[in-house]
Amino acid sequence: MRQRGFTLLEVLVALLIVGTALGAALRAMGSLTQNSEGLRSAMMATWSAENRLVQVRLAKGWPATGKTTFECPQADLNFICEEEVIASPNPRMRRVEVSVFEASAPQRRIIKLVQLVLQE
Repeated sequence: MRQRGFTLLEVLVALLIVGTALGAALRAMGSLTQNSEGLRSAMMATWSAENRLVQVRLAKGWPATGKTTFECPQADLNFICEEEVIASPNPRMRRVEVSVFEASAPQRRIIKLVQLVLQE
């Protein structure tokens, strides 16, 4: 009479396969979490830069050339913005560049936006 069931070896192989699949799933979830945090940070940094460029447009003034650095937080994220105004070949235009950096890692630029301002 033959008994039905699985051998210990078959059970161990099945557990190894399930464990490997669960490990891969956990790594994928961790990667998705990191990606979503990076996307959120990039989106918030873009908003900070766009806000500054809108302020420059609405000021309707002629921005002075030079570089300034200021805090530009968004939500719970702390950013440092660097604005550089550069003279362009056209004397009636100035190039405004806004770069956004993480406050905790100021060497890491997240985004850089550029716009031209026309002298009125």
